[in-house]
Amino acid sequence: MKAVVKHHRGYGAKVQMVDIPRIADDEVLIKVKATSICGTDVHIYKWDEWSESRVNPPYVFGHEFSGEVVEIGSKVTNISIGDSVSAETHLVCGKCSQCLTGKAHICKNTKIIGVDTQGCFAEYVAIPSGNIWVNPKGMPFDVAAIQEPMGNAVHTVLSGDVVGKTVAIIGCGPIGIMAVGVAKAAGAAQVIAFDLNDYRLTLAKMMGATTIVNSKIDDPLHVVQKLTAGNGVDVVCEMSGHPIAMNQGFKMVTNGGRVSILSLPVRPIEFDVTNDIVFKGITVKGITGRKMFETWQQVSSLIQSGQVDVKPMITHHFSLEEFEKGFDLMIEGNCGKVVLHP
Repeated sequence: MKAVVKHHRGYGAKVQMVDIPRIADDEVLIKVKATSICGTDVHIYKWDEWSESRVNPPYVFGHEFSGEVVEIGSKVTNISIGDSVSAETHLVCGKCSQCLTGKAHICKNTKIIGVDTQGCFAEYVAIPSGNIWVNPKGMPFDVAAIQEPMGNAVHTVLSGDVVGKTVAIIGCGPIGIMAVGVAKAAGAAQVIAFDLNDYRLTLAKMMGATTIVNSKIDDPLHVVQKLTAGNGVDVVCEMSGHPIAMNQGFKMVTNGGRVSILSLPVRPIEFDVTNDIVFKGITVKGITGRKMFETWQQVSSLIQSGQVDVKPMITHHFSLEEFEKGFDLMIEGNCGKVVLHP
């Protein structure tokens, strides 16, 4: 089969012919119909410090996808051939204290499809049946492919109450853009989106942002003070990972508010803990992955009900062989979600 392979410990990737995966008794084989490029994939493609310390080429990468089941293992009873499926990409142990107490999304022994294992930038992918999410009939494959990253947005936004509240989304990458739509659908009174990229801010507006702010032009703290009559925002969803933006998030949140952090700063960041966290009495939440499978149910329902329309932020489609065009757009930031079709 054709696959995009991280072929060496350096920049880039190649399309190569590799063996179709052979499934274990508890796995299913999926013919990939659509696979989207994640920021994590960009890190691996560019070969930064994180990827250099984490992944081991050569291997097939990619982890966001949808497709059709074409083969099931002998022990699989919950999936049928022909099902349209996506997959939870965190492979968990099921044995640690977190897994045993309903918190598998923070399993101590998590491995990630396409990072620690063979991924889905290919014509076929093998996935444990316990990680499979069966999609509603009729859901388009490109939409189904981005449920996994949308789950990150849902988990971040809904890690606390947003009904009637003012929500700041800091960082309008694809997940931040989806978080805008989720916050609006969940009943936020105001959704303020911050970024440096006008293209992505326009997408955030299309997804329901009540105010968009280019932080190169306007002072985010001044804008928030004006929009909230000096009170600050109730909820901050931090998606940027930039030290300045993160500090601004802690300063703009109101006393007793919430800051939920999904972003992954590349190095330690200094905060004014005394004044911006302790004395303000705020709640800080670290967000990783999706609750298994509570978040998946929320994502699927939000899409199927029409409460969140993700189509505006799926901006580009390419064949698998054209993957370099997709990665170039992601690196430049001139796109929403980029979908590849094997």
